[in-house]
Amino acid sequence: MQTTRFFSMAKKNFKKRNNRGNSKGFGKRPEKDDRWSEVVRENPTWESYYKSLGLIPESEWDEFKTACQTNLPMTFRITGSRKHAEEIRNIFLDRHVKHLEGKTFEGVDLTPKNIEFYPDQLGWQIDVSKNVIKKQKEYAKTQRFLVVETEVGNISRQEAVSMIPPLLLDVKPHHYVLDMCAAPGSKTAQLIESLHAEDEKALPTGFVLANDSDYKRSHMLVHQVKRLNSPNFLVVNHDATLFPRIKLNGSRSDLKFDRILCDVPCSGDATMRKNLNVWKDFRVGNALGLHSVQEMILNRGLQLLKKGGRLVYSTCSLSPIENEAIVASALRKWGDQIKLVNVDDELPGLKRRKGVSDWKVYGKDMELKEPGAEDIPATAFPPTREEAEKFHLDNCVRVYPHLQNTGGFFITVFEKIDPQAGTETKRKAEESDSEEAESKKPKSESTSDVSTGTTGNRGRMPRDANEEPFIFLDPENPELQKCYPFYGFNDKFPKDCALVRNATGEPLRTIYYTAPIIKEILSIEKQKLKLVHGGIKLFVAQRNDVGACGWRLQTESLHTIEHFVSDKRHVKCNLKLLEHLMKEGYPKIEDIRTSGVDPEFSERIGSIDEGCLILTVERGDGLENLSLPLWRGKTNVNLMVNKKDNHELLYRVFDVETKATDAGKELIHQKKVEAQKQAQREGSEAPSVVETTEQGTSEQETPEVEAQPEAEAEAEEEAENLE
Repeated sequence: MQTTRFFSMAKKNFKKRNNRGNSKGFGKRPEKDDRWSEVVRENPTWESYYKSLGLIPESEWDEFKTACQTNLPMTFRITGSRKHAEEIRNIFLDRHVKHLEGKTFEGVDLTPKNIEFYPDQLGWQIDVSKNVIKKQKEYAKTQRFLVVETEVGNISRQEAVSMIPPLLLDVKPHHYVLDMCAAPGSKTAQLIESLHAEDEKALPTGFVLANDSDYKRSHMLVHQVKRLNSPNFLVVNHDATLFPRIKLNGSRSDLKFDRILCDVPCSGDATMRKNLNVWKDFRVGNALGLHSVQEMILNRGLQLLKKGGRLVYSTCSLSPIENEAIVASALRKWGDQIKLVNVDDELPGLKRRKGVSDWKVYGKDMELKEPGAEDIPATAFPPTREEAEKFHLDNCVRVYPHLQNTGGFFITVFEKIDPQAGTETKRKAEESDSEEAESKKPKSESTSDVSTGTTGNRGRMPRDANEEPFIFLDPENPELQKCYPFYGFNDKFPKDCALVRNATGEPLRTIYYTAPIIKEILSIEKQKLKLVHGGIKLFVAQRNDVGACGWRLQTESLHTIEHFVSDKRHVKCNLKLLEHLMKEGYPKIEDIRTSGVDPEFSERIGSIDEGCLILTVERGDGLENLSLPLWRGKTNVNLMVNKKDNHELLYRVFDVETKATDAGKELIHQKKVEAQKQAQREGSEAPSVVETTEQGTSEQETPEVEAQPEAEAEAEEEAENLE
């Protein structure tokens, strides 16, 4: 019998109790709490139900059950553009995987393993727990690497099976993509990465629209994907069953999507390896309670899908009631307008089983039901023999934990054939308008793993949630007229895509940028979308107006705008000077010149006006060139990279190891300045220190671009999983 010590609702109640009144005891665990309990990884109802369905061959049952009772391995994927991700992967292979080969802990191999089905060796698995990783000396360097890369977004912790749906969606840079039930956002991040996969050739013309019906979770979704810095990304807040029609200004028809991810709320009964509550909370009725909602979300997704488009329906449940029954219902309703795509040849490393066309249906009390039962939806029952031959439910994909040491998952890929056909099936498929969908909605939609959070309850919002409107600026706006000429933006840059998010409609502190297609959506006159997030920071105002332009470029937009900015605001440096700039805060331009470290840089910087620059470092050997913001002060320069990014770059580019407790270069410089001032006050001598240029501090350490508390918490939580 498998058991584990688990703390569930007690944790939530404990936090509430300690948040009241005096906060001195906050975060301290009670000395004794009888709400701690042993969770037994057994459930007779679960075992009886899945054995009776015959999904798992009897010869494999013990192996299947043992896998379900075992903790998941730690899995992650390497993110970013092709060159960027390949560089991180190669560093991981050369500096870490090779070092760990052949090493074991209590008989378990410590060597990271490639996830077979994830392309280009960018998905990885480690079979030991994070506690082992943290304590083993052999893993010390690797553990620090994982933490640093996770903090800056180069590594994303994600369950292996969760990576499958976005891969099968096959997103291209020109696609219009809808993620209907997006939170918490790991799959959304994959979709955005696919959209930007060819950025080295051209920026994408498509977009990803991420939706979640829970208002608070929709904001947390923003933080999950914000570090990807995509101007082609928009977050909205809607019930997926009632997702509104979108009609762009001047268009006669509704906007349709090339790709739709329909990862619906489900019972989550295939997540017991990470969600131990499943063992005690499993009920046959859980799947039945969600069946109608899943059916409506899939139907709405198919309505929004473009002809020739692809929709992926997925759940983290193994129950046919939530899977093949939903798929069969859609095929029955839409007829020959849709088909299931055979993906046997896609993701060749994935060990899978085919979908099923026959299953038993049980009531809430585990009594066997027959078609026509009053308390069971008719669509929950298996298709007829004739339907089964036509539907090809064997094209569905089932992933079981024992096949590849993963969680369980169900994935189906739909393709839309002819949404314009004037058939009776089309009429039936599209007659479910908002009123009908609302009337069909069950009274209770609670579940142990609800991805969409269909309650619509706003709850307590993140501290940095922006409730302000999206207001686009006229390109002739006086502040933009300072920025565009100063940085030399060429005519190919869409200058009408700059916006602000404040009630005044004027650029007071931050100016954002969106891709043209996102602007079209945000500018719809009769806007039905409940907008949450869109745009990346383009310019931020200085504390004091400096020189010709009081606005500086932001790191998150450099990748998008660098090719539009004039050479007059570009400067190059060699690797030796880059390392110096990463270690030293505010070095004097004269000192750099006399050192001879980079004569070309010294000559160029002397002829550039004070203000923000784009520093480019060409690395050669097929490696990604670096583009970083550099502040050019009156007498000094400063690389505007926050401490976490600085640590990551030092390791990636120069193999320089750092510690989390290391101070940032600006803080070290400031301490030198303070020491010099103190020495002068006391009449003693101290080493000369350059004058600080306050506008040249790193973004994380300046008020102009405040750290995002919730975003940092998300990153820290993700990194903590690796610590």
